[in-house]
Amino acid sequence: MATLPTNKGQIKAVLFDFMGTCLDWHSSILPVLPSTLSQDAKSNFALEWRQSYFDANTARLRNGESPENIDTTHRRTLLALLDKNPDIKPLFTPDVQEKAIAAWHSQKAWPDVSEAVRKLKEERGWEVYVHANGTTRLQLNLVRSSNLKFDMLFSSELLGFYKPAPENYLRVLELLKLRPEECVTVAAHASDLRGAKAVGMKTVYVRRWTDDIREDQVVIRGENDAYLEDMQGLDEAIFRL
Repeated sequence: MATLPTNKGQIKAVLFDFMGTCLDWHSSILPVLPSTLSQDAKSNFALEWRQSYFDANTARLRNGESPENIDTTHRRTLLALLDKNPDIKPLFTPDVQEKAIAAWHSQKAWPDVSEAVRKLKEERGWEVYVHANGTTRLQLNLVRSSNLKFDMLFSSELLGFYKPAPENYLRVLELLKLRPEECVTVAAHASDLRGAKAVGMKTVYVRRWTDDIREDQVVIRGENDAYLEDMQGLDEAIFRL
């Protein structure tokens, strides 16, 4: 097999958002939701729960609040969502609720991710990191369940700020001793990439049907340095940057 070009240019590190971008959270959540719900109902509930988590983080960031334990946020948003859906609320017994919250800690990778990460590390010679909102414990659990290998895990808990706050990205750069132009952020979340671009990082958007359900993909395509439908060819896209 031909050897790919190694890292000879400016880029030194690739930072990945985790849930949604690398991990198929949707397939992990559905099996623990009440069995009497249809698959469509489960899917719609899960997507709404996921969006409410993003909204909760945005509200905390806007109010100047520090990152919250993700289990606490998931529990709070789940209860609020059930209050909005009284017809199904009785199905979510305390046991179902706890299993649903715990399910976020065990997720499988999207099929295209493992090989993409391997190429970046082994064939291109770049450092690869998880850079995501959440807790360090969550990320440790998720790298184990997904069997993905990264050089370091950066959580909002560790950094002290949620993405897309600039302080979050600047703290990562400080810890890595890298300049913004030496880093590429890869995410399925437009807000993450807007934050990265604002501090000078390059950005690659990876489309996942489970995320950015309120975003205009045409706008996103124009905002980023690269736009991909999956992670096949991710290393080539970054190399061209």
